[in-house]
Amino acid sequence: MAQSVDKKSSVRVRPKEEFNFFQDQRVRSIFYQLLTVGIVGWFLFYLGSNTAQNLAARGMSTGFGFFNSTAGFDTDFKLIAYTPGIGTYKDIFIIGVLNTLLVSFFAIIASTILGFFVGILRLSKNWLVAKVALAFVEVFRNTPLLIQIIFWFMGIFSLLPVIKKAIDLSFGAEFLMLSNRGLYFATPIFGSLFWLTSLAMAIAILAVIIIRYRTKKRQEQTGQQTKILLPSIALLVLLPAITFFATGMPLEWDFPSIEGFNFVGGASLPPAFLALFVALTVYHAATIAEAVRAGILSVNKGQSEAALSIGLEQKKVISLVVIPQARPAIIPPMISSWLDTVKNSSLAVAIGYNDIVSLFMQTSLNQIGHAIEIVGLTMAFYMTISLIISGLLNIYNKRVQLVER
Repeated sequence: MAQSVDKKSSVRVRPKEEFNFFQDQRVRSIFYQLLTVGIVGWFLFYLGSNTAQNLAARGMSTGFGFFNSTAGFDTDFKLIAYTPGIGTYKDIFIIGVLNTLLVSFFAIIASTILGFFVGILRLSKNWLVAKVALAFVEVFRNTPLLIQIIFWFMGIFSLLPVIKKAIDLSFGAEFLMLSNRGLYFATPIFGSLFWLTSLAMAIAILAVIIIRYRTKKRQEQTGQQTKILLPSIALLVLLPAITFFATGMPLEWDFPSIEGFNFVGGASLPPAFLALFVALTVYHAATIAEAVRAGILSVNKGQSEAALSIGLEQKKVISLVVIPQARPAIIPPMISSWLDTVKNSSLAVAIGYNDIVSLFMQTSLNQIGHAIEIVGLTMAFYMTISLIISGLLNIYNKRVQLVER
């Protein structure tokens, strides 16, 4: 006879959990976070109040009211209108910001292009080409940037010919003149109908983007390759050119010309800008070149061999197979290089380039005081630009990351 089983006795009864404030993981996590926030907040409050008391005891004013005070000094390089004695310290701050962004922007573009070129040359099968690229990387990467900036300023651009013997980089057209006082170049004077040419250029660019997108989509669906380089160039050149000539060529040029002891007309870049631009470009190009070389080497050689075996040209293999797979390894160090370019531009104070450090954190601070506000704004500027660059490139980096299947 089968024995009866008590179903109630066979059910496992879980022991009742007792709540312990000091042992509960969630409570401890929230408690320590609140404790950390409280300590940091108290430290900032103590630091701020103590600083305010010390400034008040010394009779020093605080706040950002000095922004509207007139600045009594001039700067030899500015991108906005400014008159000493009329312009304010807010104008000086804007001038410094624009000058810093200008040299940083061009240095980032130039160093990225040069870095990619040198990085690919490092992998060349030609012994001489590879060794020259290696020498470039080793020389500029292992030399302090400050020394390079001073070298380019004192040893190159300051020793260029004088104004009357300026070097014509435009081969006689006097469009681009280089001397020991800087680079002088012609500036455009736009007519009233030039906006139609700009509109035609915008339409041509949009059309090229659409053509490229459709060509790529067709290739993914059918495998058929269509060459669009020449049609794209023709579209970008012919459409604006036809519009330009049809509207009566509404564009003139203001050429620099020598009058007395200097050039008159056009625009110019001072030697300090040129030296800083070249130094930042070659220094960070050496870093980017190594990142490019390492990224390409991280791609398995079998990928290139497989692409060559199906008939792809060498340049197509690099652009369509190798580089897309190397991008996830190249972009993170390139982000650091771009951030360092912006921050290293502050070394321009050594050669007198009027960036934000030279104009705002040095000259303005010496004249108006307010050290805490001025230094804080300068730090906030660099931090903001760095966060913007890092955020945008991190978004792009996530999009190009390889997804395992």
